[in-house]
Amino acid sequence: MQYNKPSITFEQQAEQLINRGLVADKFQLIECLKNVSYYRLSGYLYPFKNPDDTFKIGTNLDIVWRHYTFDRRLRLIVLDAIERVEVSVRTQIIDILSQKSGAFGYLEPETFNRMSKVTHEEWLKNIKIETERSKKREKFAGHFFKNYDGDFLPFWMAGEIMSFGSVLMMFDGMDFALQKEVARHYGISHVVLRTWMKSLNFIRNVCAHHSRLWNKELYDRPAIPDHKHNPEWYDPVAINDNRIFVILTISNYFMRIVAPKSKWKTRLIDLLNEYPDVSKTVMGFPLNWKNSDLWK
Repeated sequence: MQYNKPSITFEQQAEQLINRGLVADKFQLIECLKNVSYYRLSGYLYPFKNPDDTFKIGTNLDIVWRHYTFDRRLRLIVLDAIERVEVSVRTQIIDILSQKSGAFGYLEPETFNRMSKVTHEEWLKNIKIETERSKKREKFAGHFFKNYDGDFLPFWMAGEIMSFGSVLMMFDGMDFALQKEVARHYGISHVVLRTWMKSLNFIRNVCAHHSRLWNKELYDRPAIPDHKHNPEWYDPVAINDNRIFVILTISNYFMRIVAPKSKWKTRLIDLLNEYPDVSKTVMGFPLNWKNSDLWK
């Protein structure tokens, strides 16, 4: 089927929403649509829709907008945690590999015995691109290439310009024994750490592109640690793996280790308390989530 819907003006968009039952001042709604866009706002309107595309009785712009602002603030809080986790994991990986292989060992395929040569070449190509960009963006890179020969930065400098995706590829390519050494720092298995990194990378991209987060179903689901060695993930509250609550729980778990003096949890709980009208159920929060040892 060919897409043939015409473009409509902001005024027409507002009229369409009001005709479908959204309670709103037309001029206020037009201003919202001018700054947010109909398509973006529709993601927050969707939970209030009936099957026939009309809105449930009582749905007004203020309610929808509160969900929008809550989501924006939630993304900032989540990004804060992911940044600290990414820096910490990257630091652990680079320290271990640098001690093992030296400043430029990462250039050799043999350093990553679980990464194919083709993948290693592609990985280095991406780092090379970022390195070239960094010569003008980062003073430390410009200083290095001004004083030393070569096309690549030392490992500990290169790490500062790597994307989270490149860090994940690096971890995947490490020997299992070294992966376990990294994971041991966080008190989890290397298998669990790998899935957590992948999930956090997905959520990081969601946040970086300002996409809807609060009620998103996870695409890359993180593994839940085993019950025998990690009962706190099951009792008295079972942590499910398909909604944002598990990401918040993982973030809080990490923050206890990488930034124990941070007020991250307090800021998150303050945000939740400020928006009691935003459904926690669709975010995956169990009713008794505060009883979990992971949140005490």
